[in-house]
Amino acid sequence: MRYRSQSVAYWYFALAMILFGLQLVFGLLSAAKYLGPDPLLNVLPFDVTKTIHTNLLIVWVLTGFMGATYWMVPDESRTELYSTKLAYIQLILFALMGVTAIIGYLFRYGTGNKLLEQPLPHKLVIVVCMLIFLYNIGMTIRQSGRFTATEGVLLGGLGLAAILYLPALIEYENYTISIFYRWWTIHLWVEGVWEMIQAGFLAYLLIRLSGADREVMEKWLYVIVGLVFIAGILGTAHHYYWVGVPGYWLPIGGLFSALEPVALVGMAIYAYSAIRRSGLAHPNKLALHWAVGSAVFTMFGAGLLGLAHTFPSINKWTHGTMITAMHGHAAFYGAYAMIVLAMISFALPSLTRGRNEEGTSLGYWSFWLQLAGMFGMTLSFATAGIGQVYLERVLGLGYLDAQLRIQVHFVMLVICASIFAVGVAMYIIDFFRYAPSFEVSREPEPEGQRLATASRA
Repeated sequence: MRYRSQSVAYWYFALAMILFGLQLVFGLLSAAKYLGPDPLLNVLPFDVTKTIHTNLLIVWVLTGFMGATYWMVPDESRTELYSTKLAYIQLILFALMGVTAIIGYLFRYGTGNKLLEQPLPHKLVIVVCMLIFLYNIGMTIRQSGRFTATEGVLLGGLGLAAILYLPALIEYENYTISIFYRWWTIHLWVEGVWEMIQAGFLAYLLIRLSGADREVMEKWLYVIVGLVFIAGILGTAHHYYWVGVPGYWLPIGGLFSALEPVALVGMAIYAYSAIRRSGLAHPNKLALHWAVGSAVFTMFGAGLLGLAHTFPSINKWTHGTMITAMHGHAAFYGAYAMIVLAMISFALPSLTRGRNEEGTSLGYWSFWLQLAGMFGMTLSFATAGIGQVYLERVLGLGYLDAQLRIQVHFVMLVICASIFAVGVAMYIIDFFRYAPSFEVSREPEPEGQRLATASRA
């Protein structure tokens, strides 16, 4: 750790790990409800467990983004964080918002707007937290007098994410209008500005871990950001197909959604070219596994699987089925969960006492079990979804009749989800089994010096 204020990242990461574990608990509960009689039906029905599962995903990923930014920006700007006090106030507010929101969902206290179920008071707390966060990061960069393209892309993504949350604060009586504007937040987050955040973290990690030339990485960043804006903004239209909007959105959504994977393929090539040019000189190979894995799994989950059912002629059959869950799980995990885990893996050796920088055996087991479990879950959702489409929308069976006939796929889903959960549990155990230690190195190392030393060794 080069700057003492980077230590605030540890507490953000710790909260993210707790919320990640809770998300899996409610995810497994939701999946198990497909297998037969539900003894918790009157206590925790499916709509409640699913709401908590999806909202915990948003909250823990955002917490991870904030912690990773508080680690990265001082390192990039070569200065202490503007205010650690503000960072801790923000963390406490965000944690209270998340806990009270989850308790509220248990008592049906929410808006019912999928992924944006937070009541208005909670949403206002999120806005306050984002303002504190952006102010703190902006002042840190300003006082340093150093502003890199990596920071620019990251800050741009975070700032736009805050702006695009504003439509979520407005309630609409008309359901079509409500759905229309909901995607201004959800789609433009996950298939737009969050990809800028991912690209910023990925560039930082590849520069640090592979010794890749900063100028080359920054050029790739500009390409990715350009592709995200070209395809991602108008690609929002593929969410408009069946909600009552004018028909001209169909060709717009089909065309630009087909272009969205180009940015993701570019990101995977970007990661591969960095490793190809510079090799694997850095000792923290575990963080490199997560970073490159994020780029590759994003191309698979968000790119290829998204493309597989995004065209109007296909989506009219697959919309709202397990095919959507197939794409959603793989895309979110590859693009955002894995990049947060990569940043945590990179920072942990400096934030904990006695941890091997190369990574622990538990850490590598976690990586491969999570990857295998998520791939199996993706295939289970895919096969269940194909069966569901055929039975419900071709043969015309009722929903419950179709569910009984595809139940075997949910058995496979729960098995694969359990493998994934074991991998996550290993990561969480590996995170907490080393005590935090916030010792600062005597001198900030010039960029690339540590990598060169490792190469000579």
